[in-house]
Amino acid sequence: MKGNYRWVVVALLFFATTINYLDRQVIGLLKPTLEKELNWSETDYSFIVMCFTASYALGLLAFGKVIDKIGSKMGYAISIIIWSIAAMAHALAKTTFGFGAARAALGAGEAGNFPAAIKTVAEWFPKRERALATGIFNSGANIGAMVAPIMVPWILGAYGWEEAFIITGAIGFIWLALWWWFYEVPAKHTSVTTEELAHIQSEEETTEVQPIAWGKLFGYRQTWVFIVGKFFTDPIWWFFLFWLPSYFSTTFALDLKKPSLHLAILFTCTSIGSIGGGYISGWLMKKGWPVYKARKYSMFFFALCAVPIIGARWATDIWQAVFLISIAASAHQAWSANIFTTVSDMFPKHAVSSVVGIGGLAGSLGGVIFPYIIGVILDSYKADNALSAGYNVIFVACGCAYLFAWLLIHFISPKMEIVKS
Repeated sequence: MKGNYRWVVVALLFFATTINYLDRQVIGLLKPTLEKELNWSETDYSFIVMCFTASYALGLLAFGKVIDKIGSKMGYAISIIIWSIAAMAHALAKTTFGFGAARAALGAGEAGNFPAAIKTVAEWFPKRERALATGIFNSGANIGAMVAPIMVPWILGAYGWEEAFIITGAIGFIWLALWWWFYEVPAKHTSVTTEELAHIQSEEETTEVQPIAWGKLFGYRQTWVFIVGKFFTDPIWWFFLFWLPSYFSTTFALDLKKPSLHLAILFTCTSIGSIGGGYISGWLMKKGWPVYKARKYSMFFFALCAVPIIGARWATDIWQAVFLISIAASAHQAWSANIFTTVSDMFPKHAVSSVVGIGGLAGSLGGVIFPYIIGVILDSYKADNALSAGYNVIFVACGCAYLFAWLLIHFISPKMEIVKS
């Protein structure tokens, strides 16, 4: 009997990512309420989002390096402690600056999630299963974003916006207890059978690989594949998370003080994209495709699937917009499951978290620039009482970003060779 404890580990990663995205999604749902209470402009809100993404960028860089040194168990624990406390601290903020500070602390803590999770997957899964495992845990992002539109308006109506931050932030400490109790590396875990350990290690590097100095990682084309893939596509997901509630509210008069079925369905669809995206590339490998070919052709298909969001500008009904945006958001998550896995495809395990941190930094830098552009665009169109037209401009950028990123990736590294140090 081979054993399946590695899927228990994926479940832990899934719930951590769910909590991660639940905590970061809260402010987007409370935006209309907080705009009235604190008199925010779109540019003010963009500043708060930029505080999160800038801090998230620096946190990714730091956590990537730290987790490669101290391991995923301790690194993940430190990360969730910081972000849970920061999420709860939003309840104390009373000014735009206060929210910016709380978002910065949240971003710094949440930055540890993906470097730790990707490293954990590399430790627990052979290459042919990694994209599926990544897709499963990454679907937690969608579940968090799906639960938030139901949970946060209910808390807001029953208790107030401060309690929405406190209650959602406290959930992280429940996960922390489970993580500390159930997790250990495969070779030391008492629940892992000999057969399962052999399966996990069946695709280990066969040659001795010397440690790669952190600064040297920037000299590899493979690192730039991940940097480019994240820089041009991560900002699109930030837009989905932080502006879609406001888009539906201003364009289709969606009441964000009530649980939102539209947003819940949209983010449920993205879970299908995340898991399906991981499955497709793994299925192609089982059919005999080389790893790089399966990964790259899958990503090209997902890039094409993002293009229809451009048609949202002609949507006259909210469900038409939900349908088109759901396709693009699902394509993003399918893309994400594979772009993350390219790191463990190309780099030895001891460098995985560092590369994920570097690429995550690039994605977050894009996430700093894009919100600023969004704020300027939306404030400009709001002045002309044509806010929906401003969103149409943004949808065009969303639809083109993935194909542009894929072309750059193909130019940088056509075959995504394995790094040999």
